[in-house]
Amino acid sequence: MGRVYNFSSGPATLPLTVLEKVQAELVDWGGSGMSVMEMSHRGDDFVGIAERAEATLRRILDVPDTYRVLFLQGGATAQFAMVPMNLMRGGSADFIDTGIWSQKAMTEAARYGRVRLAAGGPDYATRVPAAGSIEIDPAASYLHYTPNETIGGVEFPYIPDSGDVPLVADMSSTLLSRPLDVSRFGLIYAGAQKNVGPSGLTLVIVHEDLLGDPLPGTPTVFDYRVYAENASMYNTPPTFAWYVAGEVFAWIEAEGGLPAIGERNRRKAAKLYAALDGTEFYRTAVAQDSRSWMNVTFTLAETALDTEFLRGADAAGLKSLKGHRSVGGMRASLYNAMPEAGVDALVDYMKEFERIRG
Repeated sequence: MGRVYNFSSGPATLPLTVLEKVQAELVDWGGSGMSVMEMSHRGDDFVGIAERAEATLRRILDVPDTYRVLFLQGGATAQFAMVPMNLMRGGSADFIDTGIWSQKAMTEAARYGRVRLAAGGPDYATRVPAAGSIEIDPAASYLHYTPNETIGGVEFPYIPDSGDVPLVADMSSTLLSRPLDVSRFGLIYAGAQKNVGPSGLTLVIVHEDLLGDPLPGTPTVFDYRVYAENASMYNTPPTFAWYVAGEVFAWIEAEGGLPAIGERNRRKAAKLYAALDGTEFYRTAVAQDSRSWMNVTFTLAETALDTEFLRGADAAGLKSLKGHRSVGGMRASLYNAMPEAGVDALVDYMKEFERIRG
């Protein structure tokens, strides 16, 4: 079988040119006679790989010099704990709740201090709170939000104004999907397996003023400052995932950078939402001003047709369209490496399925 269109929410599709380059270098990277997987993380070859990856990321994202870029492990789930361990110095933190992932972050943070709801809640599963409705405690250690909820397909069209309170964002599913003003944030974290690279790597971009002074009892291996002082190599990092991420950063730059990537992602999402809005056979519950570019969720008018829809999609090479088990329905993840041709193929399939079964 040839390559399929993989709409998985993560681990997600990767750029084919990156996969082919990694394949060509798998056994012998750069004439070294060894795979990146076999290299010492402290050897000159891998240090060079790591430094180039960070430099490319800083260029494409325009990361200010006052921020440190950390390449960690544990996924976003580990960051649910690491963020309060390192930042909850005032004993409390504010949260915007728009779905399962922000709720998980709140639950974990409550182990280390007081959590307070600044906006959102159960009524915001299909839309984000209005910007003016966010009530921030000026004494909060930080304000946390999830710009894009992969399960519900709800995305913020704006960056919340947190005033003097550091803004923390779980950008696992949106980082590198479009241009971003990093200076608006105190800390950004993201699991790599959406737009960055393979699973196993976690990016943290943190303002240097927030480093140091973690909560008493914080293990050394969870202290951001330790990683910043050791170039993310306090212990053995996920070297192969770091290397592949560097190749993805280079691919983004070669594609025209984040402005070009963002415009492509906007077009992809617009095509699919137009198809959903043009019929009663398919429906999306997400409010128009809160629709995700990355994770388009929808249902069929008759849930009894779900299995047949998915079986036909799978046969057509349209993979991983089943929605999250907690909400059901369908979910098409349109990350950077999903070509527009994949979205076109999905829309064509949806129209044909409706013609036959509608």
